[in-house]
Amino acid sequence: MFSGIVAAVGRIQSIAPLEDGVRLTVDVGTLELDDVKIGDSIANNGVCLTVIAMDGNTVQFDVSRESLNCTVGLSEPGEVNLEKALRLADRLGGHLVTGHVDGIGEVVRFAPVGESHELVIRAPAALAGYIARKGSITVDGVSLTVNRVEGRDFSINLIPHTVQVTTLKRLQAGSQVNLEIDLIARYVERMQAWRDTTEGAPA
Repeated sequence: MFSGIVAAVGRIQSIAPLEDGVRLTVDVGTLELDDVKIGDSIANNGVCLTVIAMDGNTVQFDVSRESLNCTVGLSEPGEVNLEKALRLADRLGGHLVTGHVDGIGEVVRFAPVGESHELVIRAPAALAGYIARKGSITVDGVSLTVNRVEGRDFSINLIPHTVQVTTLKRLQAGSQVNLEIDLIARYVERMQAWRDTTEGAPA
């Protein structure tokens, strides 16, 4: 589990093809690795990946073809938002994030508004119903609060600090982003679907 509070911005240095996926070599930048070992989880742009090798400030991860097919930002060199998995004693500064991307959104607008930035994203139709005003959503691994929802489009206000310390500063209209809906919304939907299918059924 993660919190959506980005700890560092790293950079994918190289991508080596595997039989069914790729191996990423990532320079983790300022991310502290003293408590990281082989087998631990680190989120890269909101995607939970397992550490398979470490050498100084670089870490390697294997990414399956399935993960590549349903995410963005891991198939070519570039910056990535990094967060180590939570420990039970850690503060939950954002919200509970699984690191399992639910879909890919498209940036409609990213522009300064006063000292902040407005980010408008169009969600896939299958996810739109899970996104609520003042609810939480994860965008490229960053825990954010939804300000407004209109159909499939939702708006987020980014404070200067968030823009400065994450890769979101690179976004522009047409950019694609990894989305993970709020875990609570996912369970509420499942509970309601199960109730609908069992109403009237014999005990």
